[in-house]
Amino acid sequence: MFRRILLIAFCLLFCFGEAFAKVKSVEEQRKEWDKWLDGLKKEMIAKGISKKTIKNAYKDDYFHEVKAVVLQDKKQAEFVLTSDTYINRLVNQGKVDKAREHYKKLSKKYKDLSQKYGVPVHYLVAFWGVETHFGYNKGKYHLIDGLTNLSYKNRRSAFFKRELYHVLQIMDTYGLDGDKMMGSWAGAMGHFQFMPSTYNAYAVDFDGDGVADIWDNFDDAIASAANYLSKLGWKANEPWGQEVNLPWNFDYKLVGLKKYKSVKEWKKLGVIGADGKALTLPEDAAAGIILPDGRRGRAYITLSNFRRIMIWNRSTNYALAIVKLADYAKGKQKFAPLKEKANYKLTDEDILKVQHFANRVIGAKLKEDGRYGSKTAAAVKTLQKKWNLPQDGMPDYLLLNKIKNYKSRADFMAPPQPKKPKCS
Repeated sequence: MFRRILLIAFCLLFCFGEAFAKVKSVEEQRKEWDKWLDGLKKEMIAKGISKKTIKNAYKDDYFHEVKAVVLQDKKQAEFVLTSDTYINRLVNQGKVDKAREHYKKLSKKYKDLSQKYGVPVHYLVAFWGVETHFGYNKGKYHLIDGLTNLSYKNRRSAFFKRELYHVLQIMDTYGLDGDKMMGSWAGAMGHFQFMPSTYNAYAVDFDGDGVADIWDNFDDAIASAANYLSKLGWKANEPWGQEVNLPWNFDYKLVGLKKYKSVKEWKKLGVIGADGKALTLPEDAAAGIILPDGRRGRAYITLSNFRRIMIWNRSTNYALAIVKLADYAKGKQKFAPLKEKANYKLTDEDILKVQHFANRVIGAKLKEDGRYGSKTAAAVKTLQKKWNLPQDGMPDYLLLNKIKNYKSRADFMAPPQPKKPKCS
């Protein structure tokens, strides 16, 4: 008995000793960091960033072991928000009141700017409201600090390193101090939360003072946002779309942001406004039907400008929040939160199960991150087609039960047809 206890104790000591041996000391971590940072500085200088800017950005003894930005990048919500929940969080009575107040003031002041870029002011007000709550929350993170740490041994290191280069380039171009460069944990900056690469491509020095100041100069900020949307292809006189009702026999294979039909064609298929009236959109406009929460949720018909918003931010829910707030900002309708429907509430774990299954069984090659995007939706449609389910792209409980009970590819096969009786 004593020998057994001694053997167990020795094994535990060996295992824990091996684990402890793998934990690097602060000195070792510091040595690795310094070596990496030195390489990063040389890389940025080789790309054209001046040594003066590098010295300005990285003060002496620059070292940070654990940063909040890294934890933010790893954090995910437990539940995948429905579009109604998401919109209600971003578009509320207080924000609508503020949007209308700002629109009243800014529509006259920026009338010429709006005409120059072809972007209506109420949309710019909506972006401003959603991105930074009208300038109240432009970000509290030091961009050099945050992006440097996100570039170090991070799952998206290459992306953040590119954005870091653009921040350093901005400092280099305008001679800005590193302390000026403040923004979100992921690097978004100013009133409209431009990523540094977006700034370098689209920022405008509207007042002509030599600096495109999107942090403290609202003229520059709103002109930059208008220029960005204009360059993305914004259509000045075209609405974004509207909420719709679909006919009872609607073919869900037609759903998709880029599955275009003209508004006139959608009308012929029985698509009407959510108010029960005929669609009020330009008949020749190319439009797509989207179902953010699947066939049991709301349906929207979307035109070109909606797709432009989704280049700014690739989230359908984000784009819906923008257009809802824009409509309220310009309109006089009484605010009413969306009545949330009792849909199946997906979790990150549900999405992960779908992604893992799609990769394993149909070779979907999805990134297994628990996030529901266009590629996951496409894979879901493929699975729904194989199981003869409505192809709305939403992984609801019907699909999850199919996945749970899956045994082999024979599950995808159609049931055998009864044999014809032999002629006597």
